[in-house]
Amino acid sequence: MITEFETKLLGAMMMIIMLGMGASLTWRDFLIAFRKPKGVLVGLLSQYAIMPFLGFAMAMVLGLSPGWTLGLILMACMPGGTTSNIFTYFSKAVLALSIMMTSVSTLVALVMVPALLEFYSNAAGLGSEFKIPTANVAQVLVVLLVPTLIGMLTRKLNPNVGATLELFGGLMGIAVILFLVVTWIPRNHQLLASTPWPVYFSAIGLGLIGMSLGYLLARGFKQDPNRSRTIALETGIQNGPMAVLIVTLSITGAMQQDVLLIPVLYSLFIVISSSVVTVFFRRLSIRESLARDQRKVGSVMSGG
Repeated sequence: MITEFETKLLGAMMMIIMLGMGASLTWRDFLIAFRKPKGVLVGLLSQYAIMPFLGFAMAMVLGLSPGWTLGLILMACMPGGTTSNIFTYFSKAVLALSIMMTSVSTLVALVMVPALLEFYSNAAGLGSEFKIPTANVAQVLVVLLVPTLIGMLTRKLNPNVGATLELFGGLMGIAVILFLVVTWIPRNHQLLASTPWPVYFSAIGLGLIGMSLGYLLARGFKQDPNRSRTIALETGIQNGPMAVLIVTLSITGAMQQDVLLIPVLYSLFIVISSSVVTVFFRRLSIRESLARDQRKVGSVMSGG
């Protein structure tokens, strides 16, 4: 379990992350997104249609226990995480689309996460003791939206301070995952050693399969390869720290450890798997960029 002090610290760190996310946005970003909404809409579809169903399906196929099932479904229902913006940047994908998808999915989460969590918990046949109250989820999301709006206001009033907050918030996303690894995993090493393979498969597969399905969906909606890679990263990289915070504020006792297991493992493995995927995506982006340059040179030569 996570101690009361760690829960408070995690809450404070999440506030900083959301502050940084807000500082990455301007109202102009939203206007641009609404003028050309297709990429964001495809991202929302993959985020709130594909991922929750994927989490539910994996739990059912793998026969996970109620606690693990709840943890997996909760993780699958989360909005995109701010760390996806960092991986998108290094993969040379479309950073503006990534930031907008993360922001919009977080705003929409206020309605979608409680509704989807309730729907899939019922579909999985979870008893009342294995349900997170809808009000608890909504309350956490509302509280986290406040620093997001403050970040946006700060960016408008002072762009330099906003840019600093944006960078700090992104780095804090990585710091939270390291915090979970350093504090939670050593105390629970015996639990991890006895954890069966379906749990590890769920924690790793949710992100990787989600990325694959997000990419295929984007290509199906005729997004170009680079935008599709952006949507893939946004789809697979969920807000793990937010899921952990919701669990720690909603569930106590021995059950908390069961429900926390997959969100914590997911948060650890998504950094590893996303790093590998980012290297692969970066090579594709560079190759495509070189091919475009060669075509331009070829057309100039032939025109000359």
